[in-house]
Amino acid sequence: MTEHDLRLVALAALVCALASLTAVNLLHHVLRLESMSRGIWLTVAAAATGFGIWSTHFIAMLAYSPALPTAYNIALTAISLIAAVVLTGLGFGIALLPGLIASRWIGGAAVGGGIAVMHYTGMAAFEVAGTLAWDPTMVAASILLGGLLGAAAVAVALHRATLASKIAGALLLTLAICSHHFTAMGAVSVTPDPSIALSSSAIPAEWLALGVAVVSLAILLLAFMALILDVRERRRIGLEIQRMRDLTDAALEGLVLCAGATIVTVNQSFARLTGLKVEQIGGQDLAAWLQDTQKREMLFAVPGQAVETELRHGDGTLLPVELIARPINYKDEPHTVIAVRDLRDRRNAEAQIRFLAHHDPLTGLGNRASFDQRLDREISLHGRSGRQLALLCLDLDGFKDVNDLHGHAAGDQLLKDISKNLSTALAEDQMIARLGGDEFAVIVPSITDPAHVGQLAETLLKSLKSADETGIPTNLVSVSIGIALYPSDAKDRTELLSSADTALYRAKTEGKGTYRFFEAAMGAQIRERRSLEHDLRSAIANGELSLAYQPQAQVDTGEVNGFEVLLRWNHPTRGPVSPSTFIPIAEESGSILKIGEWVMHEACREAANWMRPLAIAVNVSALQLTSDGFVEFVRRTLEDTGLPPERLEIEITETALIRDPNRALLTLQKLKAIGVNLAMDDFGTGYSSLSNLRAFPFDKIKIDRSFIHEVHDNPQAAAIVRAVLGLGRGLGLPVIAEGVETSEELSFLGSEGCTEAQGYLFGRPAPIGEFVPLLSNNVVALPKPLLRAVGD
Repeated sequence: MTEHDLRLVALAALVCALASLTAVNLLHHVLRLESMSRGIWLTVAAAATGFGIWSTHFIAMLAYSPALPTAYNIALTAISLIAAVVLTGLGFGIALLPGLIASRWIGGAAVGGGIAVMHYTGMAAFEVAGTLAWDPTMVAASILLGGLLGAAAVAVALHRATLASKIAGALLLTLAICSHHFTAMGAVSVTPDPSIALSSSAIPAEWLALGVAVVSLAILLLAFMALILDVRERRRIGLEIQRMRDLTDAALEGLVLCAGATIVTVNQSFARLTGLKVEQIGGQDLAAWLQDTQKREMLFAVPGQAVETELRHGDGTLLPVELIARPINYKDEPHTVIAVRDLRDRRNAEAQIRFLAHHDPLTGLGNRASFDQRLDREISLHGRSGRQLALLCLDLDGFKDVNDLHGHAAGDQLLKDISKNLSTALAEDQMIARLGGDEFAVIVPSITDPAHVGQLAETLLKSLKSADETGIPTNLVSVSIGIALYPSDAKDRTELLSSADTALYRAKTEGKGTYRFFEAAMGAQIRERRSLEHDLRSAIANGELSLAYQPQAQVDTGEVNGFEVLLRWNHPTRGPVSPSTFIPIAEESGSILKIGEWVMHEACREAANWMRPLAIAVNVSALQLTSDGFVEFVRRTLEDTGLPPERLEIEITETALIRDPNRALLTLQKLKAIGVNLAMDDFGTGYSSLSNLRAFPFDKIKIDRSFIHEVHDNPQAAAIVRAVLGLGRGLGLPVIAEGVETSEELSFLGSEGCTEAQGYLFGRPAPIGEFVPLLSNNVVALPKPLLRAVGD
């Protein structure tokens, strides 16, 4: 009885599909907006969908051909359009409510109800020359079908913001509209009745076709606008995602985005922590990387709380990490972002700090703090048990020379090598610590026999000789060891350290490179030395120092060439203090610098006043020679006193040269440039004498007194003196013999061609006032008896 124009049916389906896709895109656009803008775009979505439903219905009605005159009631047609828009908007509004359970299903069902209301209102507007009969079952089926499919369409469309979800939702909505329409049309039958006339106010089908065309065009425009919005939004989201990924990849911390317990994506920093690629991690369960269930629960239970745990590396190893989780909204869905901080560097730094708190950073040995703790603990334990404890204090002899000659890097390496060798020589229960500089200490618990401690000291001395990795000559460095026992030598840590240090000082003063046990008498000696050191610092200010002069003369004629200056100390309570006692103390304490300047200035001032231009010889210590500004001090002293530079003779021992040969050579060259004469003192007793004569610009050689005293008793000493005199002649250097005390010694020197000498035979050191005749132009030679002794 009736037929459908399939072309119009296809057009209705197309319009319906466009309207549905437009509705879905607009709904997602509404979800992305702030609440203030949602109402406007929700109205646009409702209008687009309502018009789409309405156009679908009436295009399909135009396709319906009952072969009878038809028309449409204006009011009901308008009402059907309004109903479609209002009920669709109501349904969309319900679907977007955040707090309502199953809101999307309820809202979709409301949209399905709007389809039914629009359809049946539109059918009520349908006028035909006949009567309409309805099948109640089919009517109910159409309403139910539209409601169910409408509910499913909205729920599926809003489930995810993916393209698949949008297309699926649009298809379901299209199916809801079309299935409802054609099911409802199947429920109606038309019986022709010529007596029924169409109302004059009804809209002819042709006019309705024009209206539908306009509405369809509006739907297409809305669809195009929705498409533009969707493309632009997708591009914006894509750019934001890429920008966010770039930012997260630039972060030093690992970042993990999770949907529940599933990893959505990670940044490059996290991927590097695991040793895998980003693509290999996405989609996996978080538990695969964070295996501690309790720590994962703590992480999600309190957002923002730092949780320390272990992260599984791709190779199965575990890395210490710190985690902080925060909830975020990602692609309109709740997610969790987890910041992962690598704790390996921090743990290593903490371990290093703990190590440095108890160990020496250079050698790795225990430091002073850990040594004190261990010694206090051992003293407490041995005090209760009654057992003996030994403390060994070690000090490197000549270590400063190593630094001066070879540099601090070589010195540091030497300390490392020595520490390693000393540690190897100790038992497991014995502790060695570096107390500072070149000072070490060893704790030896549970001593049964002090002789065993002596054996250990011997072992430590031998171990030092194998510490030659640096290539430093073994004759430069030795070790001295002082040993004290608890409780016999001390009652606490401070006293025990003091006793061991006292024994160490005894070992250093008795030849170095050896060990000594503490003895009660040592304490008094140490106090005596410290008292002298203290008094020596104020000796210049108190006028306690004075100069003595010893003449230097020609061997053959007795003519005085000059004087050597010797330092004397007259202590206010002790009386005269031997130079062999206080000079080493001055050198070790550093006060020799100030004293040496005083000696140099006083000697030059005195010599500048002599009538005869005799030479003045001044001894200079190694510390003075290598001190900053020494050359300038000499130049300034000569200028201040008016002494010609060629009258000053600086005497230097070979020991002073080896501290820093390069610096010593530079200093001597500068002194020569001033015009000062240089003499090598105590020749033959130091290191590498021949090489020193060749390398350094000396003007004179002084033979040490130890050889002169033995020329008649020791053939080897006599041979050495002859060799030195021959060497001087070969090098063109004058040789002066020290310590000449007998006429026999003078006779030997004269027969061997020695030209100058000094010693008690020519005059004992005395104040310059006792040599006034020798300073005048009238007396230039020593008494005749001395000259006859040369000829005998």
